[in-house]
Amino acid sequence: MKQTTRDNAFKWTKFIAFVLLILGGLNLLLMGLFNFNLIGGIFGGGAVARIFYTLFGLGALVLLGVILAKVFSNAKEQHKKETRELDATK
Repeated sequence: MKQTTRDNAFKWTKFIAFVLLILGGLNLLLMGLFNFNLIGGIFGGGAVARIFYTLFGLGALVLLGVILAKVFSNAKEQHKKETRELDATK
């Protein structure tokens, strides 16, 4: 199956969201263990740091959406499979 531009863009969106989630998680780890805010230290805790925090949150929401879509897709497929099996036994 040929990858479309849309599939490629979604792949990159998921990758960027994953990277943002990892960076945000590492920043929180540093804050929790060493009381050191890496993003605040680099960008001074102003508007730029807030933009990064917003991007971290958006990355988490994108990946949450991907996970939920996968879960519901699998549940829908499982329901179809069970329905076909029930119909076959009648």
